[in-house]
Amino acid sequence: MGTAIGGLVGIMFKNPSQKALGSLLGFAGGLMLAVVVFDLIPEALTNWNFIYTIIFCILGIIFIAFVDKNMNNEYIDEHKKMAIITALGLMLHNFPEGMIMGCGFAAGTNLGIKMSIVIAIHDIPEGMAVATPLMASKENSFKIFLYTVLTALPTALGAIIGAFMGQVSNNLLGANLSLASGIMLYVVCGEMLPQSNKLWEGVSSTIGVLSGLIFGLIIVYLL
Repeated sequence: MGTAIGGLVGIMFKNPSQKALGSLLGFAGGLMLAVVVFDLIPEALTNWNFIYTIIFCILGIIFIAFVDKNMNNEYIDEHKKMAIITALGLMLHNFPEGMIMGCGFAAGTNLGIKMSIVIAIHDIPEGMAVATPLMASKENSFKIFLYTVLTALPTALGAIIGAFMGQVSNNLLGANLSLASGIMLYVVCGEMLPQSNKLWEGVSSTIGVLSGLIFGLIIVYLL
């Protein structure tokens, strides 16, 4: 739900200028960086061994770098490629999120609802991170919304599995969060931030990144 809302927020900006796209992409990149550094990695460390967290984070970076390299061809727009690899990282991250939500419902309806609301709000920036590069590639609004909804499907699958399991293994949670962190760090630092600056080299893209970073920190702190 939150991912779809984030996609809709991105779609609301009709025919944005290069300057606006650069700022939006920077903002989405800053948000994602804040979520990874201040939320995903600390959560992985809480559930898992430090060394394993670092190893799986590096494995995530290596995996998505390999995918990125093999997607460099004339048939794939660079912005669409960015959206695809962003979605891959988010889908990996959304699965254990869904399992946590399902376990919450297994423990009690009130806890499940509370966790669902928190996760939905948490996922709004993720929808923006997928939608913004698709906007830059001139994709139509319906397809952008559809792609953001597809990105959220692992959450629903994870919720169903989590509800039946009743609890999530710390090893599974730590591995998924670490891999997703590595993937998203690569996407943000290697794709989103450079593309933001490429779209508009002025100060507005930098302000977008910093605003996203601060806003992301606020979201992580409040949730």
